[in-house]
Parts: sequence; C-alpha cells; structure tokens
Amino acid sequence: MPNPPSFKSHKQNLFNSNNNQHANSVDSFDLHLDDSFDAALDSLQINNNPEPLSKHNTVGDRESFEMRTVDDLDNFSNHSSDSHRKSSNTDTHPLMYDNRLSQDDNFKFTNIASSPPSSSNNIFSKALSYLKVSNTKNWSKFGSPIELSDQHIEREIHPDTTPVYDRNRYVSNELSNAKYNAVTFVPTLLYEQFKFFYNLYFLVVALSQAVPALRIGYLSSYIVPLAFVLTVTMAKEAIDDIQRRRRDRESNNELYHVITRNRSIPSKDLKVGDLIKVHKGDRIPADLVLLQSSEPSGESFIKTDQLDGETDWKLRVACPLTQNLSENDLINRISITASAPEKSIHKFLGKVTYKDSTSNPLSVDNTLWANTVLASSGFCIACVVYTGRDTRQAMNTTTAKVKTGLLELEINSISKILCACVFALSILLVAFAGFHNDDWYIDILRYLILFSTIIPVSLRVNLDLAKSVYAHQIEHDKTIPETIVRTSTIPEDLGRIEYLLSDKTGTLTQNDMQLKKIHLGTVSYTSETLDIVSDYVQSLVSSKNDSLNNSKVALSTTRKDMSFRVRDMILTLAICHNVTPTFEDDELTYQAASPDEIAIVKFTESVGLSLFKRDRHSISLLHEHSGKTLNYEILQVFPFNSDSKRMGIIVRDEQLDEYWFMQKGADTVMSKIVESNDWLEEETGNMAREGLRTLVIGRKKLNKKIYEQFQKEYNDASLSMLNRDQQMSQVITKYLEHDLELLGLTGVEDKLQKDVKSSIELLRNAGIKIWMLTGDKVETARCVSISAKLISRGQYVHTITKVTRPEGAFNQLEYLKINRNACLLIDGESLGMFLKHYEQEFFDVVVHLPTVIACRCTPQQKADVALVIRKMTGKRVCCIGDGGNDVSMIQCADVGVGIVGKEGKQASLAADFSITQFCHLTELLLWHGRNSYKRSAKLAQFVMHRGLIIAICQAVYSICSLFEPIALYQGWLMVGYATCYTMAPVFSLTLDHDIEESLTKIYPELYKELTEGKSLSYKTFFVWVLLSLFQGSVIQLFSQAFTSLLDTDFTRMVAISFTALVVNELIMVALEIYTWNKTMLVTEIATLLFYIVSVPFLGDYFDLGYMTTVNYYAGLLVILLISIFPVWTAKAIYRRLHPPSYAKVQEFATP
Repeated sequence: MPNPPSFKSHKQNLFNSNNNQHANSVDSFDLHLDDSFDAALDSLQINNNPEPLSKHNTVGDRESFEMRTVDDLDNFSNHSSDSHRKSSNTDTHPLMYDNRLSQDDNFKFTNIASSPPSSSNNIFSKALSYLKVSNTKNWSKFGSPIELSDQHIEREIHPDTTPVYDRNRYVSNELSNAKYNAVTFVPTLLYEQFKFFYNLYFLVVALSQAVPALRIGYLSSYIVPLAFVLTVTMAKEAIDDIQRRRRDRESNNELYHVITRNRSIPSKDLKVGDLIKVHKGDRIPADLVLLQSSEPSGESFIKTDQLDGETDWKLRVACPLTQNLSENDLINRISITASAPEKSIHKFLGKVTYKDSTSNPLSVDNTLWANTVLASSGFCIACVVYTGRDTRQAMNTTTAKVKTGLLELEINSISKILCACVFALSILLVAFAGFHNDDWYIDILRYLILFSTIIPVSLRVNLDLAKSVYAHQIEHDKTIPETIVRTSTIPEDLGRIEYLLSDKTGTLTQNDMQLKKIHLGTVSYTSETLDIVSDYVQSLVSSKNDSLNNSKVALSTTRKDMSFRVRDMILTLAICHNVTPTFEDDELTYQAASPDEIAIVKFTESVGLSLFKRDRHSISLLHEHSGKTLNYEILQVFPFNSDSKRMGIIVRDEQLDEYWFMQKGADTVMSKIVESNDWLEEETGNMAREGLRTLVIGRKKLNKKIYEQFQKEYNDASLSMLNRDQQMSQVITKYLEHDLELLGLTGVEDKLQKDVKSSIELLRNAGIKIWMLTGDKVETARCVSISAKLISRGQYVHTITKVTRPEGAFNQLEYLKINRNACLLIDGESLGMFLKHYEQEFFDVVVHLPTVIACRCTPQQKADVALVIRKMTGKRVCCIGDGGNDVSMIQCADVGVGIVGKEGKQASLAADFSITQFCHLTELLLWHGRNSYKRSAKLAQFVMHRGLIIAICQAVYSICSLFEPIALYQGWLMVGYATCYTMAPVFSLTLDHDIEESLTKIYPELYKELTEGKSLSYKTFFVWVLLSLFQGSVIQLFSQAFTSLLDTDFTRMVAISFTALVVNELIMVALEIYTWNKTMLVTEIATLLFYIVSVPFLGDYFDLGYMTTVNYYAGLLVILLISIFPVWTAKAIYRRLHPPSYAKVQEFATP
C-alpha cells in the first residue's frame, strides 16, 4: 500500500531555502520535535520493528531511494482500503503517478501546501501515519509480519545512493530452511509428538506412576519405552535439521563481488540495490536484473533446473540501455523500477531509466532468478531487486503436504478398537469384583495402566523405520536405476493403486521429436522424400541473387511454383524458432525450451539449411552445399506459452530489405489467424491419426511504415506497468495476427517409450484402471492409445467431443452405462462441461470403465480429475507425468510419480517417487508396492499381538488373584520385552517376501488381492486377537499351574511365564517368515542368546535357582507346545484347504 508523504522531507527542502528566515526558525524547532517524536515511536517498535512509511535522503539533486506515495493523508486514508488501486492515468508510468507528482526530483509532492505545516499538525500526521502503517501489516507464509508499504508495492532502486536505512527496509537475504533452533527444538518436537492421542496416553500412564495410589511398578518401566520412541524421532529430526543448517550455511557464506561496495561479501549480506558481478558456474544469490554481460550481444545463459526443473538452458539478455554503460554510469546514473514481488517465475514487469530521461522496459528475459546458475562463459553485472523470502524461489517454496497412507488410516481405526478394549476390560474386571471397594475408580485407573501395553507405543516408530527400509530397497533396486523416493511415508500405497492417471508426451512417449512430414496443401513430403526437398533448397539458395528469389516474379511452371512454396516453408521453419546454438567442449548443441523446435531445426539442417549463428539481434543460416550465408536481423520475438499456443518472430532480410512476420502454432489458434483455406482442418486430422504432433506455419510481409507504427505502439505498451501483457497482445493482434499466408503443416513424431505396451498390459491385468490425460489433439491421442495398447483390439471407443451445453449432455453417457468394457475418449471442452454441471453423474459412470482418454486437458483439469476420483471412489489414485503441466495432477494424487525427462525435473521434484522410464512403474507397483504393503501389515499385526498377549497374561493373573490390579511383570521386564527381547526379530519381517520377484510380472493378477486390503482388515485383526487370547491364557494358566500364586512361588511363576512369552514370540515370527535370509536368522539367534545371557542379571524378578531345574524346562516345553502346536496345525490345515493365490503360484513355479 502506498505510504503517506514524508512531511519531514518536504520541510527539510524548505529549511535549506533562504527565502524565509521565519520559516527557517519554525522548521528548525519543528524538526527538533520531529526527531523527538521519531525517537518515541522507535521505542514503541522494538519488538516488531515496524519501519517508518517513507524516508527520503537527498544526495546531490536526486532522490536516493523512492517509494511511491499518495498525495496527502486524506488521500492516504482513502487508499488504505485498497492497496492495489491505481490512478486512471498510470498505464505507462504507474509508479511515477505523473498526474500527481512533479517532474522536479527535489520537490516530489506537488499537492502539499507551500507553507510548512505546524508542529502540532506534523506530529499528529506522524502519529496517524504510524498507526496506519501498523494496521497495514500482513503475515507472510513464513510466519513473519511484512510491511505492505515496503514489500507489496512497486519499488524504485538507485544503486548509487541507497542508504543503510532503506536497504534494511527489505527482508534479509539470509537463507534459513531449518525447522528448529536451540530454544524451540525440544518444545516443538514434544508438542508434535504429544498432540497425537496415543503418545499423550502413554505419557499420562507414565506420569501416573508418580501418584502413590496408582503406582503399580517402577516409573522407569513406563518412561523408558516412551523415551526410546521419542529419542529415535528426535534424533532423526535433529540430523535432518543439522543437514539443512549446513546447506544453508554453505549458501549464505558464498562470496560475491559487490561493485557498489567495492568488495566481496557473503550472500546473506546482499541488499536491494547492490550491483554484483556473477561469473560462470556461480549460483545466483538473489533475484537480479541483468544490466551487462561480458558477451557483446548482452546474452547470457542460465540453468534453471533447481528452480523449475527444466534442464534446457534459458537465454537471458542484458538491458540494451545499460549493456554498454561504464561502471560509473551503472552506479550513479541509472534507476530501476521493479514490480511488487510475486510467485510467477515467468512474469516480471519493470523498467530501467538512464539520467532520468531515457527508459527501457524490463521483462523476465532481463532477470536472473535466485537459485539458478550462470551457464555461459564470462561474467555479468546485475542489480539485486528482491532478496530473501521476496525472491521467486522462496515464494514458490511451499511446505509439502504430509501424505497419510491408507494402511496407516486402517491401523488408526484398529488402534481405536484396541483403546476401547482397554477401557472395556478395565471396567469389566472391576465389575466382576463387584464394585465393593469404595475406591473402585482407582482400580479402573490401575487396570488402564496395567493394560496399556494393548496400545503399542512402539508401533509408530516400527512403521516409520520400516518405511525407511522400503525406501532404501527401492532406491537400490538395480532393475529401476536412478529411482528416488521423495516421500517415504506412503510406500505401502504403491501396493493399493486402483487408478493410474498418465500424461502422454514424455511419459508414454519418449519426447524425442523427429519431424516426419510436411504438408503444403496439395503435396506432402516425408522422411523418404527428403532428397526432393533438399534439391529445392539447394537450387534456390545457390541462385540467391537470381530473379527466382524475388517473390514478385511470376512463375511459369508448376515445378517452379512448388519449389518456391517449399523454399518459403523451409526458410520459415529455419527462422521461426527460439533455438540457440551453443558450444560446450567444442561440441555443438541446440538449446531450446521445446523439443519440437529442436526437431524442426534439425530437419532444416538435414535438407541443407543449418542454423549457423544466432543472437538476440540476428540469425544466420548456412546453406551447406554452397557455403552461402543468409543473414536476417531479428526485430522482435514473441515466445511460445501455454496460453497463446503459438510463437512468432519479425525479421528483416538484410539482402532484400524486406520485413517479414512469421508464426507457427497449434491448429486451434492458427486456423483463426491464417487466410481462409479448405484443407487445413482435414490434413491436421490426417496427421493426428498417424500419431503426429502438428504445427501450422504462416507468414506475412510487412512494409516498413506498418512495422514502424507497430514498433512504436508495441514499445509504449511494453513500458506499461499495468496490464502490460494484455496491451502488448492487443497491438500484436491489430498489426500482425490476421490474414497470414498459410505455408504448410508440420508433423512431428514422438515415439513410444521402451516397453510401454507390455507395461500397460501388465498394469491392466493387475486390475488397475488406466486413464490418459493429455493436452494433445483427439486424433493424436487416439492413435497413441491404440499403439500403446491402451485401447484393446476390437474394443469400442465411445467419443464425446465439443459438448459445451449441459442440455442433453448426459445422454452421451447412456451407452457407457450399459457397456462398461468400452473406452471413453473425451476432449477437454466436454470434460470441463461435465465437471461443472454433471460431476457426480459423469464419474459414477466413467470410474467403472477400464480406460478413459481425455484430450486437450488443461493442467487444472488433470488435477480436478484426480481429486474427484479420490473423493468419489475412496480408492488409491496414482498420477504419473514428466512436465511442469503435470505437477498439479501429481500433487493431487495419493501417489505421485514423476519421470525425469527432456522437459526437465519439475514433475520429478514435485512427485513422491521419481523414475526415469514408464516401464519402471510396473516394478514399483507390482514388486515394491506388494512387499511394502504386505510387510507393514504383518509388522503392525505382530506389534499388536506382542502387546495383546502380555495384556492377556496380566488379565488372567488379575482374575486368578481375585481381581486385584497387581502388576505381573514389573520394571525392566516390561522394558526388555518391548525392545531387546522381541523388537529385532519382529522388525526383520520387513525383509520377508511371499513370492519371487519374477512371478509378480508373470501373474500380475496377484496385485488385485492387495487392493482389497485383505492383509490387514478387521477380520485378520480379530483373528490375531483370538490368537493372542489363546496363547496368553495358555502361557499364564499353565505357568501358574506348574508353580502357584503364593508369594514364595511368585518369582518362579514370573520366570517360566516371561520366558515362555519371549520364546513364543520368537517362534511365531519364525513361523510367519516365507523367505529366510541371513539377517532374519541372525536376529532370531542373537535375540535368544541375548535373553539367555541377561537372565543372571534379572535375579530381582526371577528365581534363578528354579531356572536351573528340570521341572522348569519341562514346564516351559509343555507350555510352548500347547501354545504353538495348535496354532501351527490350524494354519497348515487352512492353507491346505484354502491355499492363498500366491502360495498356488509359488508352488506351481517351483520345480
């Protein structure tokens, strides 16, 4: 929001004048009061550090640092309600407010009264200003207050005289990605852990032991397990935060040479207005405006892969006004106007002014965003415009949403049942006692404490550690190299996927473009007839100076006419692009944002017309046969973007002095720009049916006068800071984009990726419904779907296109309601209509189809489809893509998979899992998904069984003790049972697998069982409850039978009962293992040996003498046989009568 005018600056100007001695004396006194009031205000600002609204420092005869303001406090109050309201006359100078402000830099606020305001009014103004600026605070996503007056309005920067005070207005450039500091680490982590009910429950249980009436054992026996879990979590968080701080420290301490300070300073100390010199390979430390490049053309290349994930170098250009200025001029005679900070990395509005008179517009092409890297050789000089959290990189850094896996939700539901069981069992035992005791409620609390093991405190840490194991196994699987796990909390969901939403280009296809066909209306040329095209290019270019090159010469034969048409087409293709040739290690490479453009340039090279040289001002084409060079001056370039779907360029032929506007783009937009014709739509459809990506090529000749008129209006529009893009687009449409000569059509082939067909077939056989969401044309998508086997042979394809009205639209789905084996092909326009008017009805039908293909989809539509499927079906949805337009879809999925492709790493960086090829998805889902889900399910059930069985032993003992809430196992026995004696063997189940890896692809149907969730369900849970009830009862009852409940035999009973409990758990783990390995065997043996070695140190709990007798071992053997043998027998019989599918497959595959 604009600041109110600084009366202090205004009065200082009056004070310096010699016109009125009385005014001088008044102002002197007034200034003294101002300073006193400033000091008072500052004392009120210690905690939140609000900055004064405006401060002007005059150096020489110009403002050192100027923030735009309104005229007076009255206007300020009107503007405070809308910080973005602009004057109606601010199109070209919205910062300057030319209709309000004088052109005299020494007196900016022309509407202020000529006489100085009184001291009382001045002080009142300051107070009002302070109160109003306090109310303009906003909170950033980083949790810090931002002064709207400083951070969220446009800024004007003078590199020479920006004082320390004004530099400190803006946020620090110090990076800080650390989540904690020394003070907040422990409190924050404790809060994060104890906000979960179960952790808080165990804390209350532990602290209850400090109450004498509730004490049933040692405090340590309850604190240690909880402390162990918290210690593991805190250690993990501490290590992660230390690594973040180390990375931050490295970045913050990188040195940069600051020209305005004439020394090198760390990145964290850079301020807005600093001029810095950046060399090749340097990381860009803040958002900069490029003023000079060591290249005479002013060009520099940057790598943006760490910002937007794209691997192609981006061309940046120094402002022409500053490229050739001296260092002194850069420091003292320029000012930079920059728009307010915003998130978009593809937009920037600004201008640079030299000597307060000449201005040039600034766009994103003149910027170097923070965290990019200078790739070109030499150096560049740039000015810091945004720092810290105002940079594009910081504003686009959002806290990743923590995803919760389906298995974890199921475990939470089961845990709630366990919690209810604890309360029910506690109340039931007290009820059986008859509530005779007046302190019966204390008995209930004591039982709650005794049965707290039913809710396993270690379950969460076991599952978290298991997820880390799965992530390590995935990343080190040699069959899917370079796979990266970015979200380690959901590996089990890989085994529960029922819907797969896939992009096309770069995901199913290679994104390796080759131009296969050009069509000129009456004739087409393919890769087999390139020699004819080469002959045309060779003959025409070799006679460059002949009359054949004059487009006005009449042609006498059809062959000559066709040769000119071919020449015009090839020449336009060779010129109309944004490709730049670069040399790295003496090797020529092409840099471009789109692989389509590189394919076109390589095609023109193959027919004899090569891109020889290009900079921002010129382009040179080399005819390889004759060695002649065609030179063109580049006057204007209109880059491609996803909104316009076209790219254009204005060039001047230096030999013929002719002006040409050339353009290429999608048929949907170009058909309205080129002259009317009768073949474009038909041929576009034909090429699409061949699976080719099409571009329409057109051109228009301009006379010099028209071009100059265009250039004038276009430059005026480009200086606008308000609706600049819209104004520029209007000028382009007015002068250029109409009645273009239609030259032809190109068809670019994008081949399928390796093993896409077999992978899709495997996934479909696994019961996964596959949707393809693409921005390409309907015909192209249909062709690719057939070749990729998305559409089966003989499968009916129901097509819905161009449905824009809701009336009768739902009738389009009637067929699909009856035939659910059909495939739906729908365009984005129709999809948008259904999403808006018939979302429920539409998805009720289509979610049952095996395949859906949506074409001409926007990124938002892709995301909406993923969200609606998740909401309506409750099934797990996996989205896979490779480009920036797939990021929204990937982030909305339960499981997002990104492919590192030629479009860069943006999708990969945003995904939960990053792979390099689509075919790796089968390994990820069918093998690692299966293992992760089955292992975690078994691990969770064993941890619950471990807690249940000891609680059952406790319950049986309490019942036999006449319902007395007395602890059976105390002290270190409880701690050891949950950690040392059972944890390693149970956790070793994370290395087990029930089937060989190769069989998962031979029999993908096995995956269907995983999606049904049978490995962990209420049924399996109650089976384990019954198992725990049986084994716990057997162990405790027979232990008491072999000894007695007398105090003299209590230690004997505990010795045999606890030993049976530990050995029983080890045997149960061994019985559940399908595939043994060394680690499992070692954990079983080592744990048993550790228990045996630790027994002599447990004399306080065991009768060690009794443990050396034959009766002890005989009783232990009997207990284990009765506890294990029936369970093993029942399981063997059930598997014989109802063998699971994986057992059948494994048995059949075993020779």
